[in-house]
Amino acid sequence: MSTHLVIGAGPVGSAAARLLAERGEQVTVATRGGRTALPLPEGVRRIRLDAADPTALTEAARGADVLYNCANPAYHRWASDWPPIAAALLAAAESSGAVLATVGNLYGYGAVDGPMTETTPLRPNSEKGRIRARMWQDAEELHRAGRIRATEVRSSDYLGAGAVGVLDSRAFKRVLAGKPVQVLGDPDAPHTWAYTGDAARLLVAAAADERAWGRAWHTPSGPPRSQRQVLADLAAAAGRPEVKVGRMPGPVLALAGLFNPAARAVRETVYQFERPFVAESAATEAHFGFGPTPWDEVLADTLRGVS
Repeated sequence: MSTHLVIGAGPVGSAAARLLAERGEQVTVATRGGRTALPLPEGVRRIRLDAADPTALTEAARGADVLYNCANPAYHRWASDWPPIAAALLAAAESSGAVLATVGNLYGYGAVDGPMTETTPLRPNSEKGRIRARMWQDAEELHRAGRIRATEVRSSDYLGAGAVGVLDSRAFKRVLAGKPVQVLGDPDAPHTWAYTGDAARLLVAAAADERAWGRAWHTPSGPPRSQRQVLADLAAAAGRPEVKVGRMPGPVLALAGLFNPAARAVRETVYQFERPFVAESAATEAHFGFGPTPWDEVLADTLRGVS
């Protein structure tokens, strides 16, 4: 039995904790407020912790074999909240000797002209992308220096029960009610979607495989689907008619940003939906020996999370 500390209990963190517990591992989930996105099995220890507090985090990580960074600061607070959390995680990993396995994303690649792979250069074109790129570069530097062992799992926008993203329960509820949906960017631009369960499975696998350390991996994902196609597929899976899907007008998003900081924060990443945004996962699938969860199962789990 090994010891695992999961920081954050969103859909990926909760799913990773469940996978580990089902394998008989000793698992602690640390959150600031005590809430979890998904139910956790018996035997998983829960603690309240401010992940930005290096002293508290280092103490919590003492004796851990793996430290999972599944934290998810408020979208509009990345610039203020991520740097201290990232620094505290590096300090805790170095002090404890635990492998640091981080849940990342594709923002660090910036606007690209073709499919993204794990070898695509990090050339962020947004503040959020620069933050995520710097987090990995700092971890990679310490890994190369032999001070920590680190790996990162990068995913595109999530689908699955409890997932929060550009397409979320608000859009899905409208689909189930037969109401039209407005989306960011081009409704017909091809886009890669990652299943939260696949991200959790890869996170746990990468943390346990020393050959996977020192680099990033892409969550196994199926062929790209446009936002219009995803919503049509969800409607069909729920036995509902397809709804009208249109582009959210720029002035509407700008107006929303005046009152909603999350809406204001999303404006710098709209580029991801204006043209194809495709991530390949062939290297991951070849190395770890598993691919994405079948699309119909992803849709079914996503619908289970709509309440």
